[in-house]
Amino acid sequence: MKTNFISSLLLFVSASAFAQTKKVLPPKPVYPVPSAQQLAWHEMETNAFVHFTTNTFTDKEWGYGDEKESVFNPSQLNAKQWAKTLKNAGFKTMILTCKHHDGFCLWPSKYTEHSVKNSPYKNGKGDVVKEASEAAKKYGLHFGVYLSPWDRNQATYGTPAYIEYYRNQLKELFTHYGKVTEMWFDGANGGDGYYGGKREARKINGATYYDWPTTLKMISKIQPGVLFFSDAGPGLRWVGNERGMAGETNWNTITPDTLFAGKGGIEDLLNTGSADGTKWIPAEVDVSIRPGWFYHSSEDDKVKTPQQLFDIYLSSVGRGSTLLLNIPPDRRGLFHENDVKSLEGFQQLLHKELGNNLAKNANATATNYRGKSKQFAAANLTDGNKKTYWATDDNVIKASVEIDLKKTTTVKYILLQEYIQLGQRVKSFTVEIWKDDEWQQVAAATTIGYKRILKIEPVITNKVRVNILEAKASPVLTNVALY
Repeated sequence: MKTNFISSLLLFVSASAFAQTKKVLPPKPVYPVPSAQQLAWHEMETNAFVHFTTNTFTDKEWGYGDEKESVFNPSQLNAKQWAKTLKNAGFKTMILTCKHHDGFCLWPSKYTEHSVKNSPYKNGKGDVVKEASEAAKKYGLHFGVYLSPWDRNQATYGTPAYIEYYRNQLKELFTHYGKVTEMWFDGANGGDGYYGGKREARKINGATYYDWPTTLKMISKIQPGVLFFSDAGPGLRWVGNERGMAGETNWNTITPDTLFAGKGGIEDLLNTGSADGTKWIPAEVDVSIRPGWFYHSSEDDKVKTPQQLFDIYLSSVGRGSTLLLNIPPDRRGLFHENDVKSLEGFQQLLHKELGNNLAKNANATATNYRGKSKQFAAANLTDGNKKTYWATDDNVIKASVEIDLKKTTTVKYILLQEYIQLGQRVKSFTVEIWKDDEWQQVAAATTIGYKRILKIEPVITNKVRVNILEAKASPVLTNVALY
């Protein structure tokens, strides 16, 4: 009898130990999910555009293509000043307009005479692309290139010969200037132009003329892992406006089968994405620090203020996208002092408002966590580790997380992040604060994605609760921060 009791006890203890050590599997991904390159792009958060060409000297936004090469003559061009300024302001990538619609090339392309090689800059020996790429490398920035598909200078534009010309120029850029992280092209597809002296309007079929799949495949063979931006991707999509605003609902997914650069009527879709999209193609928010994209002295007093830039940060990065801010060099070839001052102020404001996470290492509890395993507990939300996350059981898509700050403090911003390696899941959520012995709602929103920042009226509280109301599958969050 005693032997049977001991045997049963041992079996019970063994079963309990097995249950405690049994591995709890992570949630299955909700596809599509980001590639390694896209994930790295999300984490960059702020990147910079540099618009610079003959337009800078002719006071135009879109050059016609008949500008003389001699007009391009910066007196103090210093790409290191660009890169250093961007680095100090927290930017991660510099994307240069190597050729805009006017067709003027900032490098000595062997396929055209309409380039820096026939300008007075450095007596025709200059290469702005080289200077920019080397400056970016010196200051630890990624480098990207913009090459306009439309070329108002080229006589062959609109014919098959132009596609060969365009691809040859891309080969030059991706072969001679080191690693390129992002290639940018847009939907400016044809219209009136110089076209080698023809001075006429030319139309192309934006859906088929450029044969983008073949072009992008060629580039990927030269440099694997390049992210391609256009209206519809395939790596990154346009956000649908140039005001610096991602959608308040912003899915990183769309279905691009019928989309192409320059297709009209898709701005709303590009702004919000699609919850059931078949591809991970996140929105990049492009906006200029000035009213125009190129430098105009008449806009020296119209540079966006640090507060305006911070507000744009909240409506871009704060809605799950990445900000691409344009800073155009002036006729000297330098970022203007007003632009530099504004960027410095923006960085200071960013640090002031979002530099001290009140929830760091705070106690966090949840109504449910996966398999009751520490691996998926709410504590992962405040540990500052982007590799850990809170997740619920598979059958639980509504759940709450409570952050206990221990002492009362003023809260102005709530920052949330999903662990997007497993897909974007959350469809709606609310935020509550503990006040007057009850929970009071202070915010409600839809998507989270890589990062969501909600600005609220400042409140004094010691506890904050996040309620996930609807999700595609079990919520998977990696961070909750309070400021």
